Amino acid sequence: MSDKIQLDRKKIQETNAYSCLECGKCTGVCPVSRYSKTFSPRQTLIRTLRNTHPESLKDANVWRCLTCQQCDTICPANIKYVEFTQMIRQFVGVENREGTCSHGGILESILKIMTSPDLKQQRLDWLTKDYQTSQSSEYLYFMGCLPYYDVLFTEIGVQSLNIARSMIKILNYFDIQPQIMSNEKCCGHDFYWNGDMKNFKKLAQANLEQINTLGIKYIITACAECYRTLKIDYPLQMGSQSFEVIHITEFLAEKLKEKNLHLKTDKMKLTYHDPCRLGRHMGIYDSPRLALSHLTGIQYQEMAHHHKRAICCGVTSWMNCSQISKQIQHARLNEAQAIEVDTMVTACPKCQIHFKCALQDKEFGEHIKFQIKDFTEIFAEQLP
Repeated sequence: MSDKIQLDRKKIQETNAYSCLECGKCTGVCPVSRYSKTFSPRQTLIRTLRNTHPESLKDANVWRCLTCQQCDTICPANIKYVEFTQMIRQFVGVENREGTCSHGGILESILKIMTSPDLKQQRLDWLTKDYQTSQSSEYLYFMGCLPYYDVLFTEIGVQSLNIARSMIKILNYFDIQPQIMSNEKCCGHDFYWNGDMKNFKKLAQANLEQINTLGIKYIITACAECYRTLKIDYPLQMGSQSFEVIHITEFLAEKLKEKNLHLKTDKMKLTYHDPCRLGRHMGIYDSPRLALSHLTGIQYQEMAHHHKRAICCGVTSWMNCSQISKQIQHARLNEAQAIEVDTMVTACPKCQIHFKCALQDKEFGEHIKFQIKDFTEIFAEQLP
């Protein structure tokens, strides 16, 4: 890297970074900064713009940002911090990354394997005759990396394929037999946010080539990251698309309201965790809560931080799962414990994985008395 950082000034302007007031509000709400004295969104931005610390772009702090968008929501100058961070990561390049991949890098390796055009996967072994699909449906269920998560995280009590089963059960209940791609690739979310645009585009292109041959009008997903990637990043990076992308929380909220349908449940006390990608990134807060209000037996209560102020699950793109991550996760789980719920509902598979991983700390996990379930599981359990 030269002494002068040659970042594209036009792209920087698009993030509004030059408008920084140096007020520090971004650092004040940052979940990483709360537990790390060496991390500051403001300092990363200012050092880049002032060009006084060119090597700072290569330090680990560039990769510690969770891109949770908490800073964006409070910035009085309307700076797009997460876009700025993603831009820096592209510029630095993954080969110069000063961060560590979680779980020994196995997930990143799996994603790289998926970029191979010759790869043939066995993703649908779980799909039995109990679940109805169709090769001519205008609906596609995009399941993401659930089959891989199901193998990797069973030891911490995660059964990711239950989300896939629940999705098909819900769609079937509303007379939808979706298509499922047997060779679907990862959406590319993690590559995108780690700045690896080359591999992101390989995955996106492979998925789009398949989707465009199927006559798909609607893609439904239960993953907040897939939802954001398919709806925002694919059109932005790959050109306009002919399909509509729907998250299952939107789908259920609309269908339950349209049919004035209320599902009888056993009495339980629930709270809902807003995933960063679904909430702050995409602005979806009301749909999951509206859908949950159609469960007649539940008592719903918000945690101390909810909607735009919701605490992140502590890890993004399988990067830097550290003690700081655990502190963030513990803070969130303690909020749910404080209101004495039976179940904390998530709407992103990774959130569930990260929270259940935090519960493996015996000293911490022993005092957590609630279960963690995916949004789809809660509803599928109530259907015949």
